[in-house]
Amino acid sequence: MDLLLAGDLGGTKTLLALYRPGTPRPERVAEQSFVSGAWPGLTPMLQRFLDDHRPAGGRCRAACLAVAGPVADDHARITNLGWELRAEELSAVADGCPLELINDFAVLIYALPLLAAEQQSPLQQGKADPTGTLAILGAGTGLGMARGIRRQGNLQALASEGGHRCFAPETEAEWELSQWLRRELGLDRLSLERIVSGTGLGHIACWRLSDADGHPLQAQARAWRGAPAAVAGPDLPALVSAAAHDGDAAARSVVDLWLGAYGSAAGDLAVHEMATGGVWVGGGTARKQLSGLQSPSFLERMRLKGRFSDLVAGLPVTALTDPGAGLFGAACRSQLLAECGSGAA
Repeated sequence: MDLLLAGDLGGTKTLLALYRPGTPRPERVAEQSFVSGAWPGLTPMLQRFLDDHRPAGGRCRAACLAVAGPVADDHARITNLGWELRAEELSAVADGCPLELINDFAVLIYALPLLAAEQQSPLQQGKADPTGTLAILGAGTGLGMARGIRRQGNLQALASEGGHRCFAPETEAEWELSQWLRRELGLDRLSLERIVSGTGLGHIACWRLSDADGHPLQAQARAWRGAPAAVAGPDLPALVSAAAHDGDAAARSVVDLWLGAYGSAAGDLAVHEMATGGVWVGGGTARKQLSGLQSPSFLERMRLKGRFSDLVAGLPVTALTDPGAGLFGAACRSQLLAECGSGAA
């Protein structure tokens, strides 16, 4: 039996799965989640997974492993685990098959053309060019971006660090926020993901609420402002989102400001990449903020692109809502490797 190996590797957990090649989508055979820090490296984990789940007579024909970090020369390192990953060494465990290491956000590109309806939700209707560039961005802890281009009929993902470009305020509120945040964090340069991310939603809430006497979230905003990365601290972005949903005007203004900056970033990406194949919005906030992404707060700012406003307004824009999309994308890439060999685009 021909098998496809897929993985989604993170500092906290690692997902490994086996798929069967399918038309057009690969079909999952087995999946297991591992606590990453409980293993000295990926090689013994991968060997255990294959020993436990590979069917009799099954053989890996291709593998793709998505890594939370940069990949260069078939090598990657997960910093907070100390794992060194080399494609050649991992391939030896997986029957010597072609094995690719890829950034865990860029791998989503390979999932996009094969998503089922339940894995996504439309934000804007439009007409996609089947030969056009695809683009995706997603706010989580930071802001991920990637694009996909067509080469000789195949899709190739290109990783990006576009979330680290400078934030460009477009409204008076965004200007005031940017000046406050630069002072607050002691920054000479303010990157986009300082605002357009889950962490950024917390920053905006601190700016608006930590000095708002009498607001029910003032204490949580002050606590988060002191240590926004603290594990034991309040989940301020979630608290603000819930308060906005319940009708709190100040919390609503925080979320709307964040959605506006996010929408502007999505429109910028669409123009920058000429993403006539479509734009997707993913990341950990896509499911949690779906109604906001479907609202004018996001969409109107996304379309506000001057001479390119009509272009952006005509593109299909879709939220990627499947939490397992990274693993599925790795399986899709693995299937492409199996079909085209190690020289796949």
